[in-house]
Amino acid sequence: MIVVETFPVGPLQCNCSIIGCTETKEAIIVDPGGDPQDIVAMCQSKNLKIKYLVHTHAHFDHIHGSRAVKEATGAEICLHKEDDWLYQNLAMQCQMFNFECDEPLPVDRYLEDEEELFIGETKFTVMHTPGHTPGSVCFSLKYNENVLFSGDTLFSRSIGRTDLWGGSYEKIIKSINDRLMVLEDDTRVVTGHGPSTTIWEERKHNPFL
Repeated sequence: MIVVETFPVGPLQCNCSIIGCTETKEAIIVDPGGDPQDIVAMCQSKNLKIKYLVHTHAHFDHIHGSRAVKEATGAEICLHKEDDWLYQNLAMQCQMFNFECDEPLPVDRYLEDEEELFIGETKFTVMHTPGHTPGSVCFSLKYNENVLFSGDTLFSRSIGRTDLWGGSYEKIIKSINDRLMVLEDDTRVVTGHGPSTTIWEERKHNPFL
């Protein structure tokens, strides 16, 4: 059985998700963007061992808590290679938004398109969806329902902004149409900020699509 908990963290209320296998007690954390003590405490309350810290992209509000969670748990920091330059410039990003931060720890694993990560026998599939940033990815999870962790690529009735470092409107629209809109209608979309949605809802009602 898989348990999914999603809650906002950090100053910009990034949605952080904990996905845990109740049999093996292994867990994946998606976008530990802040409040690392709360993330670790929630995993401890469920007796979960964090195996991977995966990031949909490397904007500071999605990686700000990674160092502290890594130091507390030893989990692998995972990121797409094309966002490494953003990750390494975490301090610059925080300074521009008047936030303080520590230097990031080295990335343990660079994610590739269609790569599969496992907790127990449950599979997480990496989908490279550039546009919001060059290395933006989504994560597809299938268990008793289809779930997509879309980061800041797709929102409820909106899409990610493309006016920040490395953003491209043309690429994000292509990523959404080619990679996300072909998923099953009932796929639940856990977005990077704000409420969840479904692929069907966005296909029908998203004004950008």
